[in-house]
Amino acid sequence: MTQMLLETDGLTVRFGGHVAVDAVSCGFRAGELTAIVGPNGAGKTTYFNLISGQITVSAGTVRLMGEDVTRDPVATRCHKGLGRAFQLTNLFPDLTVLENVRLVIQARRKMGFNLFSMAASHTKLSAAAMAVLERVRLQDLAEQKVSALSHGNQRKLEVAILIALEPAVYMFDEPTAGMSVDEAPVVLDLIAELKADTERTILLVEHKMDVIRSLADRIIVLHNGALAADGDPATVMASDVVQEAYMGRDLADV
Repeated sequence: MTQMLLETDGLTVRFGGHVAVDAVSCGFRAGELTAIVGPNGAGKTTYFNLISGQITVSAGTVRLMGEDVTRDPVATRCHKGLGRAFQLTNLFPDLTVLENVRLVIQARRKMGFNLFSMAASHTKLSAAAMAVLERVRLQDLAEQKVSALSHGNQRKLEVAILIALEPAVYMFDEPTAGMSVDEAPVVLDLIAELKADTERTILLVEHKMDVIRSLADRIIVLHNGALAADGDPATVMASDVVQEAYMGRDLADV
């Protein structure tokens, strides 16, 4: 049986009297891309935040490769193999594109965040960082400061940083949000490439049904914080109750 890389069991968070995520239990296997969908306010990003550690859980557990990480901070979960890309970019704006990726590779190799490493190490790290930038088509902007990048290129850089982390679990929260028609395919092609690695799993929050249809092996639907549907894309998309109550007209158009 394919390894379960990530599991949530009864995952719940309350803000005052409001239950934002309500006892969601799901397992995510290696080699699978799962799209998490639902209407605005359904709890998708909050569920992501609970998994990655941005929000403290009220009840339930998060397990990463069988280990309970529910109380681990974000950095610890990242070190253990949980990689997260955000709706809003989370980069070092005053450093260059290359430096942003190189720092991540240094940290991944437990060399610390040192911009002035030994020359030999610096060369090897820069070469590794450049190889990642080539994958996201940013090699020509390697020496440009991040603050000068377009929004679309900042999103591509964030994907590059996620790739450099080499996580077991990739988490993408609307990866093409704010990107132009020309920029988005680069990121989607990268996600498709990552999906080919059967030792890792991908979670994707996305509103665009054409993206979900092209990439997803599985869809889970959240509504009012609860798990409303879980299955293969054809089954979930064909569900009348999901189309009418959770997905609206976009899904019916697919």
